[in-house]
Amino acid sequence: MNTSNNALMLNRVSLNRGNQLVLSDFSLALQIGEIGCLLGPSGCGKTTLLRAIAGFESIAAGDIEIASSRVADAQQQKAPEQRGIGMVFQDYALFPHLSVSENIAFGLHQLSRLQAQGRTQEWLNRLHLNDLAQRLPHQLSGGQQQRVALARALAPQPKLLLLDEPFANLDATLRESLSLEVRDLLKSLGASALLVTHDPMEAFTLADKIGVMQQGQIVQWDSPYHVYHQPKSRFVANFVGLGSFLPAHQGCDEQIESLFGRFTGQAEDALCGTPIEMLIRPDDILYAPDSPLTARVSYRAFRGPDTLYRLCFGEQQVSALFPSHIQLAIGDEVGVRFDTGGHVVAFKCEA
Repeated sequence: MNTSNNALMLNRVSLNRGNQLVLSDFSLALQIGEIGCLLGPSGCGKTTLLRAIAGFESIAAGDIEIASSRVADAQQQKAPEQRGIGMVFQDYALFPHLSVSENIAFGLHQLSRLQAQGRTQEWLNRLHLNDLAQRLPHQLSGGQQQRVALARALAPQPKLLLLDEPFANLDATLRESLSLEVRDLLKSLGASALLVTHDPMEAFTLADKIGVMQQGQIVQWDSPYHVYHQPKSRFVANFVGLGSFLPAHQGCDEQIESLFGRFTGQAEDALCGTPIEMLIRPDDILYAPDSPLTARVSYRAFRGPDTLYRLCFGEQQVSALFPSHIQLAIGDEVGVRFDTGGHVVAFKCEA
């Protein structure tokens, strides 16, 4: 691996808090211009890791590099202001007594007064904050405060931007639109960023690479597509999206035998004939009224462009997403077929 292309590299990082091991043997590499995401449930260590990268937590083992410069190991820790990072916090952490312009200019003390004014104006323009330049933070909406926090973090041109649950305090509609806007902005700048979230959809929207975390370890570092469609573990499969595990048997030559048909796939370490469970996502099931394979509708939830159904195949239940113009009632029998893109993810049955 060419480390000179990395905006961030973590090499076997461990972190203790008292006698408790919070992060264990943690490694990842984020390339320049990539947006990465640490995704996981509360308490898995993702915010702690972000704080260690920023310099607010000391690591016990391993090392951290930002733009090919070592900023932390077990012996030495560079201060946050020496790491070339920008940080956006969940609560935005704007200075309440400073105007929008003054907040953005806060980190530009190394520039001349004229340069700082120019850079501040540039970011007021970029994030459409011109009309708010003289307002104080308490006079802004949540979305406006988020933009100011982002402008303040990016104005000093950091080597790496860190975002800790940046959209958590926004309503769902604003969260989605602003996350798309932030991604477009970061990509237009060629900026490198690492985001922390517990929301898989937010991770899918923003990230080029997702690191799914479980109990202080990264269990998969991969593209959003592969995290969703090719999860490395049952935990990843469950955490990143709706899915059902259906009983099957591992056939020979990477074939899976099930009551619902024959599929291509191989459960790790499963021998031919071994009982396994195959993962079926809601989008793997297609509405097919002429299909001989039928299921009974036991639940439905209208979601605008689509409707989420729970379908029963005897004792087995799966979730399916159909376009909302297909209207089925609870108790209806519906013809379906499976389309898994030619490959099914499967796991050995849990003991």
